[in-house]
Order: sequence, then structure tokens, then C-alpha cells
Amino acid sequence: MKIINYIKQNEEPFLSIEIVPPKRGATLNDIFKTLDNLVKYEPKFINVTRHQSKIQFRKVNGNYKKMFVNYKPGTAAVCMAIQNRYNIDTVPHLICGGQNKYNIEDKLIEFSYLGFDNIFVVRGDPQNGKKFKKPKDGYENASNLIEQINKMNEGNYLYLDNGNPTDFCIGATGYPEKHYEAVNLKEDIQNLKIKVKRGAEYIITQMFFDFDKFKKFVNKVRDAGINIPIIPGLRPVIRKKTLEKLPGYFFINIPENFIDVMKSARSKKEEELHGTKYMNKLIRKLYEFGVPGIHLFTLGKGRSTRLLLDSLK
Repeated sequence: MKIINYIKQNEEPFLSIEIVPPKRGATLNDIFKTLDNLVKYEPKFINVTRHQSKIQFRKVNGNYKKMFVNYKPGTAAVCMAIQNRYNIDTVPHLICGGQNKYNIEDKLIEFSYLGFDNIFVVRGDPQNGKKFKKPKDGYENASNLIEQINKMNEGNYLYLDNGNPTDFCIGATGYPEKHYEAVNLKEDIQNLKIKVKRGAEYIITQMFFDFDKFKKFVNKVRDAGINIPIIPGLRPVIRKKTLEKLPGYFFINIPENFIDVMKSARSKKEEELHGTKYMNKLIRKLYEFGVPGIHLFTLGKGRSTRLLLDSLK
């Protein structure tokens, strides 16, 4: 089922989760061990991320060779495996990084053949932490990729204009604290408006920990004329060291009261209690605000997610 239909049909806030594919050399059992304990909470859909290949220099026959390595491949296969095992809709991520528009069209055709009717679009992180580089014949931002998908939904392919239309529901990312490359939130919301104009039907936000920032973001988005559903994306956190690392990776702010309460913990058990309690209160505020659902970034780790969902019962 299309995500936009889930949103329209559900009168109560729903749950969705996001996972990453297993590391190269691992197996799907690593994913199943986590999901076996999470499906009892009845997520409506599961997003599966995709990552750009990273540059590495490896020694081959005595010489160092530049190589491109994807540490977590297999997004489409992981999606199919999850659907077959749990009968839950899965949503593959599609990124701009590391591929051109012709590769992208081939992937979209495969997704359509496999029966996926949802695609979540992100630009993708830069290689090795550097500035994002537009691939040759590719895209520098997610709105261009969304436009290509929407054209295929109208039957317009790169090589022909009268093909069979695809039928993808397109999701896009929003940033309550702005994308780190945007000069300010106003400009970032204008970029989001372009995504919607080109075909995005719903938004899942980057993680945040401050309800007021989310509320301010939603109000500004609505004032800009964007009326599609906005699903808050959240990361369950039960470790102080994890919380301290997040700003460097995701360019987000951690509220002082959250940091203070996590620092006050005298044991890992107290950290778990404090982290879970804080996220529980945040989610309840979001429910009162009227969000359509909650999207949890698990990063393949189920314990923090289970503790949070148990607390919400």
C-alpha cells in the first residue's frame, strides 16, 4: 500500500521504522534478529536505507589502487526479504550520490517490476565526509531525482515518452533544524517546496530532540504553502556517549535538559531510564500536536527502540 494511503486511512498515529542493510560480509539474519523483536509493535512500513560507495585505497599486487566500496549493499533485496518474511510494506531509499540518471532509471524499473509502490528519496551523504559531488549525468539534489520519478509516473522515460507509467508514492526528507548546507531555515524550506512541487507526497524529518523546533518547522512549512503530511523522524537514545556524538554526524542540536539528565545517570541502567523517559515525553507531545505517525531510526539496534515502544504502551 502507498504510504500516503496509510496516512489518510489511519485515525490514530502509526509507527514506522527504518533500518540499514547488513554490512558487507554479514547475512540477513543480522536484520531479522532485530526485526523479530520489533514487528510485534505493528509498524505500518519499514524503510531500508541506501548508502553511496566510499573511496578507499587498497593494496593490490603491491600497489595501492583507488576503489569504490559500498559497505552496506542490497537495499532492494533486503526490502523483498522483509516483505516476504513479515508481510509488511517496505520502502527502499533511492539516492543521488554515486549514480547517473540512467542507472537511476534502471533501478526504478526494477523496483516497479518487484512490486514496490513507494520510494523514499534522499540526496545521500558526500563521499568520505567531503562536499557532495554531483555525479556525471546525475543530480546534485533530491528534487531533481524526485522530478525524474514523477516523470516516469507519467510514462515519460529517458529514451521514450510513451512508456507504461510507474506508480510510485514518493517520500522526501525535511530538516527541522535545516540542512547543514542551507544558509538558513527559510531557504531550506524553499528547497523543500521544490521537492513537493516536483512530486513528493509526504515528508519524514531528520531526527530531532526538541519539540519546539519541530513545531516551529511545521508552522513555517505550512506558512510556505506546503500542505503534505509531515512524519517526525526520531532516534531512540539510551546512552550518553551516543547522544554526544549525534551533533557531529547529523548537524543537530541536543537540548540542555536532555544532556544534563543523561549526565546525571550513575549507571547504564539509569541512562536507559532517562533516555527512554525523555523520548517518551517527546513523542507524547508530538501525538498531542497531531502528527500522523512516528518514524523511528533504529540503525539496526533494537534494544533502545523496544524500551521506548514498551514505555509508550
